[in-house]
Amino acid sequence: MANDEPDLGKFYDAVTSYQRTAAIKAAIELDVFSAIGAGARTAAAIAARCGAAERGIRALCNRLVADGFLAREGDGWTLTPTAALFLDRTSQVYMGSVVTFLTAPTIMQAFGTLTEAVRRGGTAVSEEGTLSNDHPVWVEFARAMAGSARMMAALMANVLQASSAPAWKVLDVAAGHGMFGIVVALENPKAEIVALDWPNVLTVARENAEAAGVASRFRTLPGSAFEVAWGTAYDLVLLPNFLHHFDVPTCETILRRAHAALKPGGRVVIVEFVPDEDRTGPPEALSFSLVMLASTPAGDAYTFAEYGRMLRASGFADASLTDLTPSPARVVVARR
Repeated sequence: MANDEPDLGKFYDAVTSYQRTAAIKAAIELDVFSAIGAGARTAAAIAARCGAAERGIRALCNRLVADGFLAREGDGWTLTPTAALFLDRTSQVYMGSVVTFLTAPTIMQAFGTLTEAVRRGGTAVSEEGTLSNDHPVWVEFARAMAGSARMMAALMANVLQASSAPAWKVLDVAAGHGMFGIVVALENPKAEIVALDWPNVLTVARENAEAAGVASRFRTLPGSAFEVAWGTAYDLVLLPNFLHHFDVPTCETILRRAHAALKPGGRVVIVEFVPDEDRTGPPEALSFSLVMLASTPAGDAYTFAEYGRMLRASGFADASLTDLTPSPARVVVARR
């Protein structure tokens, strides 16, 4: 239920939120969280380790206390559990690289022209926004988002029961960093992965496959998902974080291609921010609709009912929706 009490602080927080973004970006770029995790606690110790001024570190760390990433301890600071898990580079689930993509000039420019995007009903950056052929932002995405995607991919693989599955043939469409297919290959030693994306992006996916030790079962398919031949007889077609870029007819075009590429009984797997049917939550999905408005001509965050209609129109049946907790994403699975 909405809070009907006036809240000036909420308004002030909204119009100054760029400062929170700038603070955490600076802390990640200076590696403040890793320095504190390694034992530097005071302004002097952190400044020496990060190559910064004590005055600057003091102001930055105090702001990070206000934002809940650091805790004050005596004359210094310690990491909160969130910062220790996600922002210290020694953590196995480090996600600090996400800031590189989310604050990239292309993304920031899209929100800098948001008023005009709202007037138009689509991105005001250019005719195609981030969807122009071979856009360099997707290499930034692939390099920056692999860490966060790996956790989401592991949750997806668990839903699919990949570890107990037979030898799968898997197509990862718009693979980017390749982590969704790579994690399936790690969970299922008999799985063969085909990653489809632009050639420059697939360079990153190939690097990640080699680092994960699955390169011998990881093949790349360069080109546009709308133009290149996908192949056939796949057990799974993965569509992670892809359909949200397009309007419904375009999504159905992709889903029909997925249907044709699957063997009978094969499944299409859609990983997305999926709003509740009344579009009152979750917050991440509601926010993501605005991201699509700002950066694409016609993209959106679709509800499960909307995906269901698209899937049925494309020949699929028996769609299911599963939360990928603790990530904010959800997975929609439908069978051919």
